[in-house]
Parts: sequence; C-alpha cells; structure tokens
Amino acid sequence: MIALGCDHGGFELMGAVKEHLEKRGLEYKDFGTHSADSCDYPDFAKAVASAVLSGECDRGILICGTGIGISIAANRFEGIRCALCHDCFSAEATRLHNDANILAMGGRVVGPGHALKIVDTFLDTPFSDEERHKRRIAKIEENHKKAD
Repeated sequence: MIALGCDHGGFELMGAVKEHLEKRGLEYKDFGTHSADSCDYPDFAKAVASAVLSGECDRGILICGTGIGISIAANRFEGIRCALCHDCFSAEATRLHNDANILAMGGRVVGPGHALKIVDTFLDTPFSDEERHKRRIAKIEENHKKAD
C-alpha cells in the first residue's frame, strides 16, 4: 500500500499519480488534500509519514508546489527518508543507496509524463542491501536522534 499526500500545489499532479497507480493495479491510501484550495503541506507530510512509520503503508508519495517544503516536513520524522526527485536517476539512486521510503516531487516543477516515470522508478527499484549503504543509513538515523 502506498500513502499519498499533497497540498494545493500538488493536487493536479497527484490526480495523475492516482490514475497511474490504479492502471498499474497498485493500492494506495489518499491522505489528501482533496481540492485545489490553499492548505498547509506539513499536515499531509505528517499523515503520510505516520502511515509509513506505522507499517500501514510500505512507501509514500508527497507532492507540493516545489516538493521542497513537503520533503523537509516529512524528514522531521525519525525513520523517514524522504527524497525530493525530479528525475529518474535520482529516484533510482535514492532507493538503491538510501532506501528512501517516501518520494517527494514538485507539481509546479515536473510535468505529469515525466513524474509518472519517476514514480515507477521509485516504486520498482529495490534497496541494494549493500553493507556500505546500510552503514550510512544507520548513521543518518543515529545523527537524527542526536540532533533532537
């Protein structure tokens, strides 16, 4: 199950993502927003991060206008590794090397055709499970605990 969340800046692109996931036969849970009315992206980042951390959802996708604010908000949660990606290479690398569990994109930055390829790359790429990457992820988590 994939957790989805967006603010008004990502609303239109999220519609295309949902349609694409349905065509692929992938289940998702939509945490909103459900309109193009102005709203606050941290609320949706929190909902998606909570769903991923609880195990309710395996991964998440977040979209705001640039992807920046919503990715920052999601990364405030210990255990979340949200990657802002606007190309397929970054989406692949963040899964292989960082085991990112949430993808963030900018609805005003990337068009729907390319965004769907990024989504596919993110969802279809497994973590490499290489020791060096596990070690680095462990350091990220340890540093997160120290920073708080």
